[in-house]
Amino acid sequence: MITLKNVVLRRGAKVLLDGASCTINPGEKVGLVGRNGAGKSSLFRLLDGTLHEDKGDFYVPPQWRMAQVAQDMPETDMSATQFVIEGDSTLLKAQQEVTAAEDSGDGERMAHAYMALHDAGAHDAPARAQALILGLGFRTDELERPVDSFSGGWRMRLQLARALMCPSELLLLDEPTNHLDLDALVWLEAWLKRYDGTLLVISHDREFLDAITNVTVHIERALLNRYGGNYSRFEDMRAEQMALQATSYARQQEKMAHLQKFIDRFKAKASKAKQAQSRVKALERMEKIGPVLAEADFNFEFSEPQNLPNPMLAMEGVTFGYPPREPGGEPVAIVRGISRSVLAGQRIGILGANGQGKSTVVKTIARDLQALAGQITEGKGLNIGYFAQQELDVLRPADTPLEHMIRLVRDCTAQGRLSGQPTREQDLRSFLGNFNFTGDQVKQSVGSMSGGEKARLVLCMIVWQRPNLLLLDEPTNHLDLATREALSVALNEFEGTVMLVSHDRALLRAVCDEFWLVSRGGIEPFDGDLDDYQRYLLDVAKQSREAQRQEQRGQSRSPAPPPAAAPVAAPKAPEPARTPEQKRQDAQRRQQVAEKTKPLKKELEQTEKRMAQLAQEKTRLEAAMSQPASPADIAESGRRLKAVNDENDTLEARWLELHEAIEAAAAA
Repeated sequence: MITLKNVVLRRGAKVLLDGASCTINPGEKVGLVGRNGAGKSSLFRLLDGTLHEDKGDFYVPPQWRMAQVAQDMPETDMSATQFVIEGDSTLLKAQQEVTAAEDSGDGERMAHAYMALHDAGAHDAPARAQALILGLGFRTDELERPVDSFSGGWRMRLQLARALMCPSELLLLDEPTNHLDLDALVWLEAWLKRYDGTLLVISHDREFLDAITNVTVHIERALLNRYGGNYSRFEDMRAEQMALQATSYARQQEKMAHLQKFIDRFKAKASKAKQAQSRVKALERMEKIGPVLAEADFNFEFSEPQNLPNPMLAMEGVTFGYPPREPGGEPVAIVRGISRSVLAGQRIGILGANGQGKSTVVKTIARDLQALAGQITEGKGLNIGYFAQQELDVLRPADTPLEHMIRLVRDCTAQGRLSGQPTREQDLRSFLGNFNFTGDQVKQSVGSMSGGEKARLVLCMIVWQRPNLLLLDEPTNHLDLATREALSVALNEFEGTVMLVSHDRALLRAVCDEFWLVSRGGIEPFDGDLDDYQRYLLDVAKQSREAQRQEQRGQSRSPAPPPAAAPVAAPKAPEPARTPEQKRQDAQRRQQVAEKTKPLKKELEQTEKRMAQLAQEKTRLEAAMSQPASPADIAESGRRLKAVNDENDTLEARWLELHEAIEAAAAA
């Protein structure tokens, strides 16, 4: 297990951990939470050996293999598949040993090396790597593309796949969802649920943490506080704890005031001096309960729009895409022939697998791209507030927040879009203060700010413009949980129209009343909720994997020459009536099949019964682990839960085998 005992950790002059203690048991999936700057990433650097504790005791089992996502942007012309394969350190070491053994000419060494290579999974390494790559949203035609040919976000996905490829007992993931779409996020959740090792994850995605974690460690005031359960359970327990602390603090203050009153009244009286001194000592010995100091909340709101055109905009036969890459080339159409209207007050979540055109649609509505065909008619007085995925790159690193606001005022004045917003410098300073840019921060260069601070500045600039249509494309990538909550509240109170692309399901659930699905070159209403959409994504991924396997099997066989033309099927002749003898033979065959499949069906029934028992035990163990308990009890529950999961996996495989055997017997 991982143990920290009275650990002190400093970064420069700042103390991140001060006497912190915590235990993490094997197989636990831990969510590490805390405000920005609390030291979450620094704790990861302590775990991976990059940093060392300044005081205290810290221990990670030395035999544990560790995997984490490299933060550097890979620069290599290696294929995506080979790049991910090389993340398997065990396989890489075995391949190096094979090369060394062959060079040495030592037959015994070569035999051991080849055995180790087989044990490391060399035979299926490409298939495992490609399953990871496809699961994270890549297409099959990108498997052999050079890593350098992908954009930065896609290369970071390859770094994630490389980390998942590495066999490990400890997996560290720092904001793994930032570069993922919802389809890739759903796949990653399913993968992490099956991971057998110990997982520590930093994330600001509430539903992601709820789905995969069973322990939450909260960094607060330089201490580590462990809670059994996922993030929602942590919030409930912490709220109860804070309420209890507030009550205890109030009672203690009342008692201390009573003691002090007695001391002040009787300390000068000889007859009462002994009792007064006794109360002085009691007051000194009393262990003081600290007041509840909740982290500062962040709140903002959108001003009421000046007007609400209805419809906001109307699309007639619109084709979305990109202009020709070269002069004289063909434009790239992605979504075609869309005729839809966007009405005042609608709250639309835009769903769709990666690459289907969600961002292209939003960019076109936001006027960043021209429609390739058709007509977009805007309502009179339409005022768009647009948060793009790359919006942070649009900010000028050398400029300050105040300079950004002054430039925004100047641009809106030139365009005639001022409508009662504050424009004086002091008013702009006050407006920035609403978004936690106070004092000297308004004159700090944007380039030196964190991603969360930059995102808050972009939100500030959007709110100032008083839009009536909000187009938000992945607005939460750099926002912490408190700011995401503030954005959710502000959007719910916004009186205009919202169109939202996001992989944050908590935000989508809280804000959106309806969903559009961008898929196969079209846009259709999605008749269902986000749970239905997750099932849809998993089904699509399953079909994609099956199609890939079929394609690989087809390529392994000799291709047959294509027919010259598809023959027209002749009409079927009516089937003749069956004779009594044929019916008797059919009955005999059914009897033979029943006898042959009877033991299989009996085993199938027993397997299903045992799987149901394991499901109940798993639920009980997970509930037990979410409650406060001793480390020994938690470790025992964790070991039993792992055994239950292993047995269930074996039974699921047998269940499939039995079904296939029964079907084969019936077909024969």
